[in-house]
Amino acid sequence: MTATPHKVACVEIGGIPIALSTCDQRFLDLLRQRYDGFLSSSPPEFELEFDLTDARAASDDDVRVRRQDDEWLIERGDFNARWNPRTGRGRVRQNANPYSLDSVLRILHSLILAERGGFLLHAASAICDTRAYLFSGVSGAGKTTMTRLAPSGITLLTDEISYVRPAAEGYAAFGTPFAGELAKAGENCAAPVSALFFLEQGPENRIDELSSAEAVRRLMRNILFFAEDKTLVEKLLATACDFVARVPIRRLTFYPDARVWDLVRNFDRRFEHNLARNFQGVPEHA
Repeated sequence: MTATPHKVACVEIGGIPIALSTCDQRFLDLLRQRYDGFLSSSPPEFELEFDLTDARAASDDDVRVRRQDDEWLIERGDFNARWNPRTGRGRVRQNANPYSLDSVLRILHSLILAERGGFLLHAASAICDTRAYLFSGVSGAGKTTMTRLAPSGITLLTDEISYVRPAAEGYAAFGTPFAGELAKAGENCAAPVSALFFLEQGPENRIDELSSAEAVRRLMRNILFFAEDKTLVEKLLATACDFVARVPIRRLTFYPDARVWDLVRNFDRRFEHNLARNFQGVPEHA
């Protein structure tokens, strides 16, 4: 007789609840501990069932994501998974390491978001004054530094992987449990995206304009997407162009002290003020 899989309460990230099921109670407890704060009683949109193995395969192999008939095949050294987007069901084979599941969930969400006009971005993000700010860049550019410098009262969404979806006001950023150097999950909340800053460290704090073409190029370089699928890549490019058209994107050169957050806050106020003036037809120099 086959054991009936236990159900973990849905893990809901970005407003998308996914049920995780396993026959192993210890692994179930690990999942609940790992995703505490993101557990939900919402009806699941999707379900992943886990087959655990004792194998200790390396996790630094390149991930491969490809379509085979109706299913996505997701493979890396420490796991392999199959997911059918039509039925919403999938199966994952891995060892009892919840951090391998982090990678599976990131890939799964990247596929779902690509279809829905959103994306995962290699960026830190935080809510300040009810608005979300995103800070992206290459490794070492200062994403974690920006979160460490944040003043009190700011809500951390992530220091590693930003979750972006279309919203009534443009786009919204959601908290994720995917932690970087801070080793701390973000808060499970969301806010409209006010601006995206591409980071560079320097001797001063300064915000510079980026052309739309450069903003799209930088954005596409930092979107997390692994699938070998031309159609979804084209959809992501269209999303990136729409995001750039609707959200202020700038280059932020900063010296690592807390005053950089004053510059970020003042930029947002200036941008909204100038937008209102231009909308009313008032010349910029008036």
